[in-house]
Amino acid sequence: MASVNAASAEPFFAQSYAEARAKFTEAAAAAGLDVVPHIHPLLGRDGEQLAMDVARFGPVDARALLVLSSACHGAEGFCGAGVQNALLADAAFHAAAREAGVAVLYVHALNPYGFSWIRRTTQENVDLNRNWQDFDHHLPLPANAGYEEIARFVVPPTWPPSAENEAGLADYAKRHGERALQAALSQGQYTHPEGLFFGGHRPTWSRQTLAHVLEEHGQRCARIGWIDFHTGLGPSGHGERIFADRNDGQALARARAWWGPQVTSMYDGSSSSAELTGLLYNAAYLHCPQAEYTGIALEYGTLPMPEVMRALRGDQWLYNHPEAPPELRASIKRQMRDAFYVDTREWKQQVVEQGVEAAMQAVAGLGGK
Repeated sequence: MASVNAASAEPFFAQSYAEARAKFTEAAAAAGLDVVPHIHPLLGRDGEQLAMDVARFGPVDARALLVLSSACHGAEGFCGAGVQNALLADAAFHAAAREAGVAVLYVHALNPYGFSWIRRTTQENVDLNRNWQDFDHHLPLPANAGYEEIARFVVPPTWPPSAENEAGLADYAKRHGERALQAALSQGQYTHPEGLFFGGHRPTWSRQTLAHVLEEHGQRCARIGWIDFHTGLGPSGHGERIFADRNDGQALARARAWWGPQVTSMYDGSSSSAELTGLLYNAAYLHCPQAEYTGIALEYGTLPMPEVMRALRGDQWLYNHPEAPPELRASIKRQMRDAFYVDTREWKQQVVEQGVEAAMQAVAGLGGK
């Protein structure tokens, strides 16, 4: 794997979406790659253009394709974009991909709106990683009884929350356990559009746009590997390799053959993630059905879970209360950024080193047949 020291990892990261986009464009150009922008209908926090930007390394008819995606949850994009920039600058990585016959698809900012506005959700207030449901056939959407029970406490009427409000969440955890509370909060819900982890009632702009990208780039290959970069779960700086697929033993074995036995799964309880619904991996099956798919979410820890969840609750309250005073707005936004981006050299070094290693392992796995 490429060796990246703390000093050299720093330039790959940015302080805003606009800066991250500029760095990605420059890194792709330096690698000799064209960037195709898919322009978002809205503008960003600073009035900047938003886009899902795509760059491809390798021939269009490659039999194997590695997808590297960032900012599925917008505020988490600082991390994924940093790894993408590091890989674009890594000649050894591209040489390994070329040698293995693997094309690499960089998808920068799946959710550019959330990245710019430091929100986890899309402009529709939808969690993109819960949005991959079959809305076309009007099938019943997954129920989340736990969230129904605590919804009034999750996003309170006032911020900071009252003691009574916090007691409601604590009581649920006492009766059902902390893991059950995490599941109720995070598995996805489809009944509270103003709440957390809302999966939507229709495909979002980001989902529709990614579908077009995959149909263009992913329908000629026989094998697809996918690393989707995330932050917010686990010990700070540790990149948990979470199996991102259906509950399929063969696929899990393949993922562990590529990325090691430390690959965790939400299906057997080994992951820090609860079992979720409507996940991004469904895109590969929907839009590249001819390809054998193998994927992980590379999830980097930031702050302890209670602090991350409090930041999310505050940000949702703020979205529901645009009249909030500027000082409170600024404080909530600082907490959101800190919950998903640890702006230190040490953390960035850990992120890049683990990300480069995982990408190299994916190339080896894809090219090994």
